[in-house]
Amino acid sequence: MVKLQGFQTLTNVDEALKKWLDAWSIKKSQQIVLPLDDVSDVCGRVLAEDVVALDDLPCFDRSAMDGYAVRYQDSIAASQSCPVKLVVIDTDAEIAIGQAKQVWTGNPLPKGANAVVMLENTVREGNTLTIFSPLAPSINVIRRGEDVKKSQLIAKKGTRITPYIVGLAIALGYSSLKVYQKPIIAILATGNEIVTVGTQIGEHQIFDSNKFVLSAMCQELGTQTINFGIVKDNIEAIAEKIRQALQAADALITTGGTSVGGLDLVPDAVNRVGKPGVIAHGLALRPAMPTGVAVLNDKPVMILSGNPVAAIIGFEVFGRPAICKLLGLNKTEQRLPLKAVLTRKVSGVLGRKTYVRVLVKLEKGELLVEPVSAKGPSAISTMTKSNGYVIIPENCEGLKEGEIVLVQMFSNIVADEEVETCVS
Repeated sequence: MVKLQGFQTLTNVDEALKKWLDAWSIKKSQQIVLPLDDVSDVCGRVLAEDVVALDDLPCFDRSAMDGYAVRYQDSIAASQSCPVKLVVIDTDAEIAIGQAKQVWTGNPLPKGANAVVMLENTVREGNTLTIFSPLAPSINVIRRGEDVKKSQLIAKKGTRITPYIVGLAIALGYSSLKVYQKPIIAILATGNEIVTVGTQIGEHQIFDSNKFVLSAMCQELGTQTINFGIVKDNIEAIAEKIRQALQAADALITTGGTSVGGLDLVPDAVNRVGKPGVIAHGLALRPAMPTGVAVLNDKPVMILSGNPVAAIIGFEVFGRPAICKLLGLNKTEQRLPLKAVLTRKVSGVLGRKTYVRVLVKLEKGELLVEPVSAKGPSAISTMTKSNGYVIIPENCEGLKEGEIVLVQMFSNIVADEEVETCVS
């Protein structure tokens, strides 16, 4: 009955994370080549090689405006009272002294020209062009290589591909990019009280939502997921499911059965499967104290709470950096940090890192942070009412009203007119 005595000691969150991430290595990820014409499949992937410019961009001097290509020297004496007149030519010959050629935006700059006068700043009568003000060298001209130089590094290996990287790569002549294959995460729910959505629910049973929330969070980061279903509170059955999941996937997330009750069997089941097993279990974290992390067959295992919010926070702390490592990213992608003013005090717990759900709203031009009522680790509705969280360090009893705090954003800021709808 040692379990029923609760966690005797709690492990520091940062220490547990580092020890866990160091305890497993990345398998050499399979690399695939994806054509850039299917943007939906390319964006969000991680580059498996450096992308360098195949040529200068642009690869020729070109006009940035609709107008006339000229020699800027011919315009130096131009003024409203004493305009300069040039002869418009319509050939591919080099622009000579006193000549101009009509060009449109993006046209190559004719040889001999070094400036473009905007169409609206000229008057043309037949082949005579009148200019009323002097031009500067290269005005309204985009020079060869002005955007990107040949052989310049565009994006490093391990970078997540954005729409802008795709656009630049195509502009440089790439038709495909080499990327890492998506890692596969198996997700397993445990508990006698859990049932699959769409089936008949019995008394004191609940629908399994955690597995789908965690799957969506994994996919949002760029992984594939496998639903390994629900397993009852039987240690042998749980262990067998874990074995199967690790054969099919690169990592495993379990939800439920990780506290210290008589039927919280997942940590023991993990240890039955292999070594080194559980690295840390029982963390100085609020919510999500029962979270555990393990390694089996050199694959990471996250043992998350069955309480929805605790599972989400456990994933934020451990799942996000682990998946970034599995993806082959250069660094962990953090939530967008934002500084704003706290509207009322919030309490922390000495010795435990506390995650406070908050709503960041814009009122009269000021960013305000409204703590969302924390009704416990089961109240998933608090996540829909929040758009970020504030972390209270282990050595802090709480945060004061009016204090400027750093918020980790997971959704958009709420504007003045939206606030009432979100919090009602």
